[in-house]
Amino acid sequence: MAAPPVVDLPIGDERLARDMAGGLAEVEKLLRAAVESEDAFITEASRHLIEAGGKRFRATLVLLAAQFGNAAAAGVVPGAVVIELTHLATLYHDDVMDEARMRRGSASANARWDNTIAILTGDYLFAQASILLADLGNDLIRTQATTFSRLVQGQIRETRGPRPGDDPVEHYIEVLADKTGSLIATSGRFGGLLGGAPPRIVDRLDGACEAIGIAWQLSDDLIDVAATTSESGKTPGTDLREGIRTLPVLYVLGSDDPADAGLRELLSGPVPEERLSEALTALRAHRAMDQARAELNRWADRARADLAELPDIPAREAFMSLCDYVVARSG
Repeated sequence: MAAPPVVDLPIGDERLARDMAGGLAEVEKLLRAAVESEDAFITEASRHLIEAGGKRFRATLVLLAAQFGNAAAAGVVPGAVVIELTHLATLYHDDVMDEARMRRGSASANARWDNTIAILTGDYLFAQASILLADLGNDLIRTQATTFSRLVQGQIRETRGPRPGDDPVEHYIEVLADKTGSLIATSGRFGGLLGGAPPRIVDRLDGACEAIGIAWQLSDDLIDVAATTSESGKTPGTDLREGIRTLPVLYVLGSDDPADAGLRELLSGPVPEERLSEALTALRAHRAMDQARAELNRWADRARADLAELPDIPAREAFMSLCDYVVARSG
């Protein structure tokens, strides 16, 4: 069963659109096969999030990056599955840490079973990814190991928070780079390496994809404040309710303007439900939103600068369109 593209990304080139659709169908087939176990319960738990949906963002980027070499190379689809399994494994672990009850519109694994099952299922997915990876060569194994290290470091740094004297905004961007940007960067690197693209192109894909990943998360920060439920399909203010300090909130908390004192106090912890509308209204009107949009645009521009150095093929245009989409989706 083919997964839909990550976004409604316009691909004007018919051959590219056909290649991407076919590649995603192969990814979906192998993804399900890769987690199959002789134990029916392990298969069920492992497929829980696969069957809950998801747009296969990272797998899509692997396939798109492979266009700069031989997109039909034998390792491309397995490489995309390795990336997707790694991402899914982190979701199982994230839900335990966040005590999440829902994921992709369904009960999270920890809610459906318990924390132990969720953690072990995430570990199983990492192991299955490693089995596929073993056949793809030492360069990819080393890249995956480095990426996994960054993912864990990012989670530890987020959990610990900035140390005294650290700039909270810089700390936040560094956490995003490790927790979100690193695996998206690796998606681009895997696609380039497995497609046999020249090293210079692989490095550009890596840099562009990391910047896209950071920009994507920053756009999520803005959507949580600016969008209505009907626009985004998500409940606005979720991060505010949970006391998560996203970029607009960090800018407010870093303000020394006396006029911001009341809003700073309101945003210093979880916002009570009865004051959520007040917080959203004040934050939407605050200059912090423009500051956050400027930071989002800086990362999108960094991605575009790397992409501009790539060969002018339909895949480059698709990547450029993705940059435009990431900015536009934030409003």
